[in-house]
Amino acid sequence: MQVDAFAREVFEGNPAAVCLLPEPAAEAWMQSVAGEMNLAETAFVVRRSPGLYGLRWFTPAVEVDLCGHATLASAHVLWEEGLEQDDDACLRFETRSGVLGAARRADWIELDFPAEPAEPAEPPRRLLEALRVDPRYVGRNRFDYLVEVDSEAVLRALEPDMAALRRVEGRGLIVTSRPAEATFDFVSRYFAPAVGIDEDPVTGSAHCCLGPYWRNRLGRDALTGYQASARGGVVRVRVAGDRVQLGGQAVTVFRTTLTTP
Repeated sequence: MQVDAFAREVFEGNPAAVCLLPEPAAEAWMQSVAGEMNLAETAFVVRRSPGLYGLRWFTPAVEVDLCGHATLASAHVLWEEGLEQDDDACLRFETRSGVLGAARRADWIELDFPAEPAEPAEPPRRLLEALRVDPRYVGRNRFDYLVEVDSEAVLRALEPDMAALRRVEGRGLIVTSRPAEATFDFVSRYFAPAVGIDEDPVTGSAHCCLGPYWRNRLGRDALTGYQASARGGVVRVRVAGDRVQLGGQAVTVFRTTLTTP
């Protein structure tokens, strides 16, 4: 199935493929399927017991350690297809980043993810060359660099040098700023050419970093972010110690059947 995650309507948010498997599949096969789907992420889900699933995520190029929108899409599919019928149940996913949770909150799904705060970091030369603006702040966590820029206008106008950014160590680059209007608490964009995604439409895992950052800046645990890509998407964020709750909506775009072995 293909699902638009962090979206209220089809063709918004971030599309993810969700592949429900009867048993674990070979890694090379999953990577081939992800390449065929050619989306930011394809999720592979295997039921282990009631409410508990194995979950892996692949870009067209590599397997990744943490992915928010494809987890949201996976939970959405399990409930929508009737594979999980208890709307009040909390689903659990065993992943490379530990056990992640998903719970229904009316027409939203809330994910329980690890917080991934960034520490102040010296920006590498290639990062500054790729960004082409002077940052207000540069930090880094185990996945990404985090850069704050002066305004939403600066953020929206960014056209990073992807070739230079591809040579920067790490998964990708989160760029953020305060919003131009008070509708949201912060805005962001996310670039990850090193893993085959020049710009990701809406990135749940980036908000595991953005949540703690803006909580410290604004002094509030509950925040709402907008990822200002061409498709765009809203992510509700609630920071709770070393965990982050990510809220989003999802819409199924189409269903299909794999014919490969």
